[in-house]
Amino acid sequence: MFVHPDIDPVAIAIGPLAVHWYGLMYLLSFLVGWGLGIVRTKQAHIHWQREEVGDFLFYVVLGVVIGGRVGYMLFYQPGLLLENPLQLFYIWQGGMSFHGGMLGVFAAAGWFARSTQRAFFDITDFVAPIVPVGLFFGRIANFINGELIGRVTDVPWAMVYPRIDMAPRHPSELYEAALEGLVLFALLWWFAAKPRPRMAVSGLFLLGYGCLRFFAEFFRQPDAFLGFVAFDWMTMGQVLCTPMILGGILLLVLAYRRDTVTS
Repeated sequence: MFVHPDIDPVAIAIGPLAVHWYGLMYLLSFLVGWGLGIVRTKQAHIHWQREEVGDFLFYVVLGVVIGGRVGYMLFYQPGLLLENPLQLFYIWQGGMSFHGGMLGVFAAAGWFARSTQRAFFDITDFVAPIVPVGLFFGRIANFINGELIGRVTDVPWAMVYPRIDMAPRHPSELYEAALEGLVLFALLWWFAAKPRPRMAVSGLFLLGYGCLRFFAEFFRQPDAFLGFVAFDWMTMGQVLCTPMILGGILLLVLAYRRDTVTS
């Protein structure tokens, strides 16, 4: 059994200026994502310019931050949002939703597609293999902050979170970092390294993330203010992943029926 390290959520403090680990991980996500985007432009079947990666990154940052926050309040705290709509802007209190951030990225892709005359799925196919990098760093930030903890367990690698209680729990943040981050990245990077039909990479991302997150939720403690939201065993994360899984299957089927190679 292990004890969660008591890490200060503030990574760097200079006078009144404080940089939190969560913000630092967001910064790392965008920087590494930009670098991987540049690498993607060098693949023979990818017809993107280096400058376009930076331009699209601007829209992605807006989509992730705005979509992530709005999604969290709508999916997880709708009562609090109705009670005090200004809570939407209290970002420093924490609370971001991947599913909301994903919708924000879709909106950013739609806007970028319209402004560059590209097909929507050409853009999502390009960015999909890079997204798991952000998921990895985000889950590491969750672990540092000791949040989104796992369910009580007796496995040898169980972890105690003294700030919460002394019960041994699954280090579910690390599970998700490994599954949604490393495993999904390896799968998508390998799959996207060769020409694939338009929508196929996006479809595999939805299917892969949906399945891996659905599985990881079995080890993660449900949010105290929500509990199980369906059938006395499904969490909100699993409910939100279900349409992702179905949508991913649909996109893959349509992609290989049309067989139009993405660019």
